[in-house]
Formats: sequence, structure tokens, C-alpha cells
Amino acid sequence: MMDQDPLVHSLAEKVMETIERTEHLVSIVPAGALEWRPELPSGMPAVDDFGHLLGHLLDCLAGFCAAFYRAFPVELADFQELRAMAVIEYRSPMEALEKIKRFEAQIRRGIQCCSDEDLARKIETVFVPEGQTLMAVLLGNLEHLINHKYQLFFHLKLAGVRVGSADIYKWRSTPGEGAQATVEPE
Repeated sequence: MMDQDPLVHSLAEKVMETIERTEHLVSIVPAGALEWRPELPSGMPAVDDFGHLLGHLLDCLAGFCAAFYRAFPVELADFQELRAMAVIEYRSPMEALEKIKRFEAQIRRGIQCCSDEDLARKIETVFVPEGQTLMAVLLGNLEHLINHKYQLFFHLKLAGVRVGSADIYKWRSTPGEGAQATVEPE
């Protein structure tokens, strides 16, 4: 990815970092707990169980692929096959990880097609038919992924899985030794 335009490179680095941390969190979801959901005070809306949350994470990744397909329909014509991968929930974290890896590979392909100039091009979306810049759509998908990544992190904490800042953020050095995360530790 280093031979790319600087904006594409920076965006790609953050997207790949977020996917990597998401994969890590998915890998520590207890296999027998896919139907577990946090208990909420009565009257509060229900929240997703782990199985549905894994499905949401895949939908986030599918959003990146849809954006790249809109921007590069000829180069990425085979992205149409990805529609068959979307499901509502998963039977195991390993099944979800396999599909995350497939989406990740396609997202990398989409990034390879992209230049800084392409980020400024408008593409039609389901939500904004008149179009938005590819950059705005990709940032929206990144925000969606980050939100569900945090939701998974929080669910893991509530389920009693020991997770901390290093599980959700990429550390730039060893924690405790002047560590730098992409954001401040908790």
C-alpha cells in the first residue's frame, strides 16, 4: 500500500487497522455464547446477541465493498458475488472470521484501484442517490465499523471476557512504556 497516493494510503492504513482489531475481538468471542446478550434494565430496547453482532460487522465490511464497486464497476465486477455472503447472524466466531478475511481481501483490491483524485469523485448510494464523494462514503463505512467494533468490545466486557485498551486500539509501542495508541487509553 506504500506506493499509493498519500490520502488513499492514510485511509487504507486506518481501515486495515480497524479490520485487524475487529478480527482480534471476533477471535475472542466465546464460541458457545453466540446467543448471549447483555441484560438491560426493564423498559430499555433489546440489544443484539453476539451472533447478530457478528453479522452487523460483516455488513459494515460489505459497505466498503459496495462503495468500491460503485466507484470501479468494471475493475471490480466480481464484487457482485459478495452479496451472497451477507447473513444476519453466525453460528461460530471462526465462520465470521473466514468471511471477514474474504471481505478484507476485496477491500484491499478496492483500495488498490483508488487514487486521491478518486476519493473526490461522487458515487450514488442507496442512502444518497444524488451521490457523495467516495471519501465520504468510505469514512461513513469506517465509522459504522468502528461503532460496531466498540459494541463488540463492550459486549465482551459485559460477558466477563477480559479485554482492555490493547484489544480495541492498535498500540504504536509497548503499553506502559510511553505507549502511543491511535487514541488515549481508557
